[in-house]
Amino acid sequence: MSEFLKLYIDGQWVGNDSNKKIAVINPATEEILYHVCSATDENLLFAVKSAEKAFKSWAFTSAAKKSEILAGAARNLDVNRKSIAEALTREQGKPIGESTGEVQAAIQSFQWAAEQVLLIESLNYDDDVGGYTQQSEYEPVGIVAGFSPWNFPIMLTARKIAAAIAAGCCIIIKPAEEAPASALAIAKALESSGLPSGVLNMVFGDPEKISNTLISQKSIRKVSLTGSSAVGQKLAKIASTTLTPCILELGGHAPVLVFDDVDVDSIAKNLAIFKYRNAGQVCISPSRFFIHKNIFKSFSDKFVEYAAALSVGNGSDKDTDIGPLAHERRLEAVDKLVNDALHKGATCLLGGHKIERSGYFYETTVLTNVPDDAKLMKTEIFGPVAILAEFEDIDDVLSRANDVPYGLASYVFTEDQEIINYVKPRLDVGLVSINITTPIRENVPFGGVKESGYGYEGGKVGLYSFLHSKLIHRA
Repeated sequence: MSEFLKLYIDGQWVGNDSNKKIAVINPATEEILYHVCSATDENLLFAVKSAEKAFKSWAFTSAAKKSEILAGAARNLDVNRKSIAEALTREQGKPIGESTGEVQAAIQSFQWAAEQVLLIESLNYDDDVGGYTQQSEYEPVGIVAGFSPWNFPIMLTARKIAAAIAAGCCIIIKPAEEAPASALAIAKALESSGLPSGVLNMVFGDPEKISNTLISQKSIRKVSLTGSSAVGQKLAKIASTTLTPCILELGGHAPVLVFDDVDVDSIAKNLAIFKYRNAGQVCISPSRFFIHKNIFKSFSDKFVEYAAALSVGNGSDKDTDIGPLAHERRLEAVDKLVNDALHKGATCLLGGHKIERSGYFYETTVLTNVPDDAKLMKTEIFGPVAILAEFEDIDDVLSRANDVPYGLASYVFTEDQEIINYVKPRLDVGLVSINITTPIRENVPFGGVKESGYGYEGGKVGLYSFLHSKLIHRA
């Protein structure tokens, strides 16, 4: 067996030959890179006990000390950014430029948390009549069970960890088994920065076993998941038995509304690049493109032209624009969705097939005339597939845009301020991006509605999600 990566529990690297091993596969070559240990029941309970013990002191650690450790972790990640990005590309498949950007986002999460922990303060309420004082003091909620996905394995893992430990919580987190080395880089960075044992515990393994074991523990007081809507529903059900609150950032099926006053060439180019970022494996990735009928033909032609020009290949190659899908499961799921749409009458303008080579590659795909009963219209795509449709009436397109179970992100392109003001409150989503496709920064809260989840990550709102407001009522 090749080398294996260990779990990080109680400040120790845990795992031996008795642990089941999970193969980590390079999605561009299908070669086994190494194996990662799968947590046993004993490992998981050890992590819980470790976090319980550490919380007794970490909850009372000064803001200055927490800030010092968080800032140190950011510096440690920065020093190793090149090797971490290379490992991320090998494990997950995304182009090296995207991996480098993701590592930078992880660094920024720790830098921001290091700054914000110094700004957490009590709230005082004036009372001129009663002769007493009232004050809200913020305390850490306790131990957090975190679950982060494979599509952004270091950025989203960093976001959860940085916020939780800044708030004074301890966290047991299960990153994705598909990309463990990039997540473990965070544990190494925090260990080197002086994080006390037990504040962070990182485990891998059977998702169902880990979620059932952790969330059922009475000492777990918050659950934070970024994942699919189906998984979110399962975890919320488990958490409900102990009334443990959850932060759930789940699936999406983002609509794009392109009105007829835009620069068609510029918008088509920007959207093609944005759509196929990370091979479309992004929860906020635009998927359903509603184009005004006056520009539908010109936009479609340009979008297909720019999409076709994107190079699909190994993410380690500097000329690659789009890497493989992260694993074989995703490849098969995307292919089934596309075939279902084509069988039901959709028109394929570009792509539509697996690429016959080693690796989990799928052609850059553009479909139109997709019928409403196609699974593609109601199911999160999470792949390099764009659906183009035309519209004329604004209320009709808003109805179609909202006609999915999800409510995570949306995109609007127009220079007409009246249109912007009209559509903003009528899109049933957590994010409306207007004339822009830049990523969301760590300093703003983000969350979805409907089956895209509830609660927020990022920004002060996300940080305060790991804090409890205790009212002090004093004579």
